[in-house]
Amino acid sequence: MTRAFVFPGQGSQAVGMGRDLAAAFPAAREVFEEVDEALKQKLSRIMFEGPETELVLTANAQPALMAVSVAVVRVLQQEAKLDLGRHAKFVAGHSLGEYSALAAARTFSLADTARLLRLRGEAMQKAVPVGTGAMAALLGLDLEAAQAVAKEAAKNPEDGKDEVVQTANDNAPGQVVVSGAKAAVERALEIAKTKGAKRAILLPVSAPFHCALMQPAAEAMAEALERTMMAPPLVPLVANVTASSISDPLTIRDLLVKQVTAMVRWRESALYMKSQGVTTLVELGAGKVLTGLAKRIDGELSGIAVNGPADIEAFAKTL
Repeated sequence: MTRAFVFPGQGSQAVGMGRDLAAAFPAAREVFEEVDEALKQKLSRIMFEGPETELVLTANAQPALMAVSVAVVRVLQQEAKLDLGRHAKFVAGHSLGEYSALAAARTFSLADTARLLRLRGEAMQKAVPVGTGAMAALLGLDLEAAQAVAKEAAKNPEDGKDEVVQTANDNAPGQVVVSGAKAAVERALEIAKTKGAKRAILLPVSAPFHCALMQPAAEAMAEALERTMMAPPLVPLVANVTASSISDPLTIRDLLVKQVTAMVRWRESALYMKSQGVTTLVELGAGKVLTGLAKRIDGELSGIAVNGPADIEAFAKTL
């Protein structure tokens, strides 16, 4: 078995996340305490107890998801002698999960990762006034078809001007997300239905991520990353923007800035890892979204979700 460790993105958060880990393992408690200290906030209390309205805020969800992922890694290192360099060929993460991957691979310190994700969440939220942007899933269309829909939807029929709408996530065959100005995304929903989409649905998100409207957030991240210490990752990162592996910190920094406005190439990233000999994607952290996508991307790829004490115990036996 050749593994890659993958880390979930926004949408995988749920009230109660990390609570069982904290109860069972001192290493997990230490991670949550360190993140709380770095953010000067009891984020762990919101994670464990809610309210959900607080947890789903982008500025909370992003560092919270990272904290659970890193806690799983630290517990595996302590309880099962996990050695990232020996047990994984790559790390990769979906959007914010890329930061979790880099924290796990020791490119960033845990405290710096928490602060970067708090800033990233706040900057993404501020980039576009609430209610003026949107995202939608176009189910049943491949990337090329979804890009054609976005191109057609960009044209405002009233004044003939182009509005922002672009493919934001290529998650799996038949699961592409578009993002942009609300009116343009709504046009994309209607156009997609005429192009053979099985379903086209607006997503319950607070901002249009991974499109050109996020440029102010990209600039904020460029400044923050410039000031943050970085080391080469213990294993190569498969980057969202390029769907290929990198280890150079300066290149990683540039791609993290581009990632804010660029499409998450998850389907291609998984296929790249498979082409390099990976057989199993091990999802570390909250939820099972990436595990579910693995088989849909390629029938020969398997996915394993590791997020609670029982998962950790079972996975430890495979190391």
